Amino acid sequence: MPKIKTNRAAAKRFKKTGTGKFVFSKSHASHILTKKTTKRKRGLRKSRIVAKDNMKELKLLLPNG
Repeated sequence: MPKIKTNRAAAKRFKKTGTGKFVFSKSHASHILTKKTTKRKRGLRKSRIVAKDNMKELKLLLPNG
């Protein structure tokens, strides 16, 4: 029986929390920061929890967590 493979692109972007939710960090925070407002950059620092609509698909991409 073959092993279930993890989607490597998803593994680099999402991490599983202790309660089983998935956390990701926002994009657009790495370069060209001079034109972005301080408020916008501060919001990009925080990590977010994936919406319930996308959880089913993520569980297929990351079967082993």
